[in-house]
Amino acid sequence: MGLAASQARFLLLTARKSDLELEGQFINQSRMYLANITSQLFTVTSNLEPDSPGAVQIQMRIQALQLIDKQLELQLRRVDSQREAVQAEMDAVRKVISKNIESTFKTFG
Repeated sequence: MGLAASQARFLLLTARKSDLELEGQFINQSRMYLANITSQLFTVTSNLEPDSPGAVQIQMRIQALQLIDKQLELQLRRVDSQREAVQAEMDAVRKVISKNIESTFKTFG
């Protein structure tokens, strides 16, 4: 791969890594929002009788929110593994660029 192609690939990988990091931030923000809602529901539940219909309904909602949180956690893991793969490829491309620069200077030097 030539120097220009390597640079273009590196820029593309940098953009992809930034996109993945932003997606991870959005997922974390969603998880924080769910955690806040769950906390508020637990607070409401603590003021109710344990076997009351309202408390049972709130417990079902909390379980649904916890399921959504687990799905978001899996999505975050997928995004993190993609980001790590992109980072590894960026490191490889960075080495190729360094070798291209080194060989070019040896040719002209």
